[in-house]
Amino acid sequence: MRALSLVVVLAVLVSMTTPLFAQGPSSDDRLHDEVMRKLAADSGVKGGGIEVDVKDGVVTLRGKVREDKQKTRAGHIVKKVKGVKSVVNQLQTEVPTPGPSAHPAK
Repeated sequence: MRALSLVVVLAVLVSMTTPLFAQGPSSDDRLHDEVMRKLAADSGVKGGGIEVDVKDGVVTLRGKVREDKQKTRAGHIVKKVKGVKSVVNQLQTEVPTPGPSAHPAK
């Protein structure tokens, strides 16, 4: 009887822990992949040069974009991804390099 009880307890423990290992990537990893796909698929953002970090459902965007509208658009795209709790948009707009002056130096 004691051996049967031990077998039942072990079976219950194994059945409880197996789903933990069989779930696959964490939800943060899944969110990271989904955010990267969404940013890359958007023609206005293209996802290039944007770093994405995810911690407990909070997505942080870092890097540089050419225009403010790309920064804003990236934040809106990420907010729409299911499972994202909030977005920390630390994207910076590149400062255009001044071209040759229209007025030559004297």
